[in-house]
Order: sequence, then structure tokens, then C-alpha cells
Amino acid sequence: MDTIMLDADRRIGGPYTFAAGLLGHLVPAALARHPELVAAHDIEIRTAGPKLRDIVPARRRSLADDLPRAQRILIPAARRSLRIANGLAEFVRDHLDRAGPLAVTVTNLDAADHTDTELVAVLRRRLDPGLLRLDEGPQAPSTGPSTGPLIGALPADFDRYRDEGFHHAMAESGLEALRGMAYDADPQRWRQLLQRVGASLEAIEREDEARELYDRARRESTDPRHRATIAYATAMILVRHHDPARRDPEQALAWINEAITITSLLPDPRGRAFHLGFDLNGKALVEVRRGRPAAAMELVQQAIDLAEADLPAEHPIHKLVLHANRGQLLAMTGRAQEALADYTRAVEADPGYPDYYLDRGNLLHKLGRDGEALADYEAVMRLSPPFPEAYYNRSELRYAAGDIAGARADLDHTLELDPEFAPAYVNRSGLSAAAGAYAEARQDVERGLRLAPRDPHLLCVLGQVELAEARHPEARAAFDRALELDPDLVAAWAGRAELAFGLGDHGAALADLTSALKREETAELLFNRSVVHRASGHPDKARDDLLRAAVLAPGDGDIGQALTEV
Repeated sequence: MDTIMLDADRRIGGPYTFAAGLLGHLVPAALARHPELVAAHDIEIRTAGPKLRDIVPARRRSLADDLPRAQRILIPAARRSLRIANGLAEFVRDHLDRAGPLAVTVTNLDAADHTDTELVAVLRRRLDPGLLRLDEGPQAPSTGPSTGPLIGALPADFDRYRDEGFHHAMAESGLEALRGMAYDADPQRWRQLLQRVGASLEAIEREDEARELYDRARRESTDPRHRATIAYATAMILVRHHDPARRDPEQALAWINEAITITSLLPDPRGRAFHLGFDLNGKALVEVRRGRPAAAMELVQQAIDLAEADLPAEHPIHKLVLHANRGQLLAMTGRAQEALADYTRAVEADPGYPDYYLDRGNLLHKLGRDGEALADYEAVMRLSPPFPEAYYNRSELRYAAGDIAGARADLDHTLELDPEFAPAYVNRSGLSAAAGAYAEARQDVERGLRLAPRDPHLLCVLGQVELAEARHPEARAAFDRALELDPDLVAAWAGRAELAFGLGDHGAALADLTSALKREETAELLFNRSVVHRASGHPDKARDDLLRAAVLAPGDGDIGQALTEV
């Protein structure tokens, strides 16, 4: 077994210090033996190992790659690093499958950046230790020099941190830099760094620290564009806070109006079109949270009109974002075909950017165009490092098509990529319960409820599991809690009806099935209510339900047989 030692101290190279060392050992050999494997993981390798960019060309490219930094407005979200880590894990696994096992001793892991800590966790979770053995070495003097001037603990590589979405590194090094930087010494640099650091703090759910920075900016700066940007950012904290209890759309409205007031007065038409359009788009989100989608649509349209009039040859990403956002609003208000056109416009403007394929695929699925939806989800799989949502969404298509095994495989892979993807536990536990695998279903429900303790769908499956195991009080409590959280959850009404019927309470069963049928009329629910009617001595009512069920499910053998018996 090949054996190496790598230093993970983030002071050496910042984010992905350990990953860069590992890739530096593996990639040259992989290029020589199976270059197609390297090409398949170009994004992950180039992100984690910038020194390898000269030998690993960019195969998957998006519009942003060829634009000036000021026009690259889509900064990666914090969860992108998990996709990068999964892609790197798959590269390492597939390479070592061919080249033979590797043992790695990692020193200074306690001093690693978040990206390396996350990568090590993914490698340990996803790779057989017989293929990659990862041992943690001691804290030790770092084995290599810094790649640049140190600000506190990290190299001050702020452009890289911003472009790649290395939010933990930006927050750490940027806060340290701001502590030692006077506003008057270089106002433009100070304003830019504060905005970047604030955005990163928001991304990693440290909104209070971001708000403190924005308040500091208001005390220091009178630059109109900067103050507008800070007002916009404050509004976004108030409307998107990771804790829903701390969101305040009304206060957000006050701040976003402040931003719009300033940017509408900017003298340069191009600058005004971009910055005002950005703020109008932000206000649209505020209006959505206030329950006013029509007002949001008007605002996005104003932003589109500004961009088309005054930015004919620049800011293409800004424009595609606006069209995609209008698509979301159109879909929300039932204008599906117009929404589809906007999503398609966004996709065609940047065919290398994966996110809008997901949105379009979801809309296509709702329209019953599952073949096209599948093509969009699989486009995401090709264009992006491993994207859990794409596999989760494909699992729903496969389930709808009757491919239970395929749906289960996609859910398994979703949770392999992201064990905190709560919706996948909902669906996988439901599949397990339907198959009678109640122990597996309970395990997934418990995992899901640790992540989303108020999820009514998980509680409904828990009720089904408790019912199957004859734990009747626990089943009733789970169904009751699910309905308290979502009174329109048909499966919980049906589950509670089954529980009541099994306990001989026909009146409660009829009431719950009737509540379910008010929300969704299905042949199965009608058939079940007919059974309760017959048991209650009401064959005429049972026959009425069966006749209606036969209309909804013509040719159903169970319904036909039941009709001959009433």
C-alpha cells in the first residue's frame, strides 16, 4: 500500500490545503493512465488544486468564466463545497480502484479549513478504508510555506475565496483584515472587502456578525452605491434569515426601499440600470414573503426593462437571473407556459450553469412532461459536481413511472451525497413502509426528524410504522401531530382512519376518510370509505362510493368485485 503524509494546516494554502496535496499526488498519475477520469472531475480538481489548472483544462464551463469579475454576480452558496467534496471523493475512489490502495496520514487536521474538514468527513464516509486509509497525525510544524501574505491565520486570497464560495475562509481572513484596516486609507478596498465578508457571514448563517458589519459601514461611509448595497444586504438578512422566526419582511421592505431610493438617483444610466435592477429584484423577494406575488412580478419586469434598455451588451448573468426569477413568479401564479419560456431563456443564455435546469425540470414534471424533466435533471448531473437535488428529483420521476427500485437507488445516492437532505428521508421511509420494511422506515424517520422535527410527512410515516407495529397510542399521537402541522395532509387523515377502523371506531374512521376526500378524491380513499360504510351497516352509501371509485379507476378488479357484493 502506498503511504504519504499531508499537512492540512490552512495557513499553508487556505481552503483545500489537504485536498491540494492529495490531488498533487494522484492527478499526474491519473492523467497518464486514465485522463478521462480527470476530465470528468475537472471542476472539483481545479477548485481544490489551483496549481493543477495548467495541466487540467476546464471541460465544463459556464458564462461566468469569460466575464469580468464585476459581472459574475452568482457567488456559490455555502453547500457547493459539499458537492466539490463528493466529486473529489468519487475521483479518489475511481482512481484508487485502478491504481491500488493508499494510506494517508493527515497532520494538523485541527487547523484545517472548513473545506478540508468536510472533505475528510466525506472521504471517511464514502470510501472503503481498505482503499483509502486516513489516519490523523499529530499537530506539528507546518511542512510548507504560505502561498501568500498572511492575514491572521489564512492567506489573503480574497478573489479566490469570493469566486469559489469559500465563505468560512473569507469570513476568517476578511474579518481579521478589516480589524487592521482604516476606512480612510483605501475607501474603495475597504468597502469591497466589507461587502464580501458580510455576504460570506450571511452564507454561513452568522447573520448577526454581518449585520454588525453593515452597521459599521453606515457609520463610516457616505458613498451612495455602497450605502445602497448595504441597505440591500440588510434587507436580505431580514427576509432570508436561516431562522424563520427572525425574518421580518416589513422591516426588510423599509431597508430595500432605502436602497432603491439611492440607486434610482445614480447619474450614470448603465450603473443605474444594473444597481437599481438588482435592488428591484431584491424587493420582489420581499414582496413574495409579504404574500404579494403580483407586486413582485411588476418589480422584476421593471428590472428586465431597465436591463434591456440600458445594458444591451453587458451583465448577461444579471439578465438571465432576472428571467429565471420571473419564471419562478410566473410558475407561482399559474402561468406555466410563460414560466417555461423564461427558464428556457436562462438555460440557453448559460447552458453550462446547472441550477436553472433543476427549476425547469421541476416545472416540466408538474406539466406531465417527464421525459423532458428527466433530460434536465440528467443535464445537472453532467454539468455539475454531484448535486443531491438532481438525484432526489429523478427519484420522484422514477417513482411516478413505477420504477420503485430506481427511485430507491436515487434516494440512497442522494443521502450518500448529503446525509442531511431531509426530504429524501421522507420519501425513502415511505418506500420502506409501503414495502413492509418497518425497521428501515423507522430508522429513516428518526434520522429525518432529527433534521426536521416539525416535518408532517415524516410524522405521518412514523404513524404508519407505529400502526404496523400495533403501538396504537403512539400512532395516534404521530398522526395527530402531523395534522396539527399540516391539516391538508391526506395521508395522515387516511392513516388515522385506518387506525380508528382497526380499533372498531367506525364513526371516527368515516370522519377522517371524509376529511381526506374533501382534500383529494381518489379511488383508493373512496374504496376504503365504502368498506367502513359496509361495516357500519350502510350498503347504499358503500355502493355510492364504489360507483364513484369505478369512474376514477375503471377496470380496477377490487372495485368491480366489491360492487358485486353490495
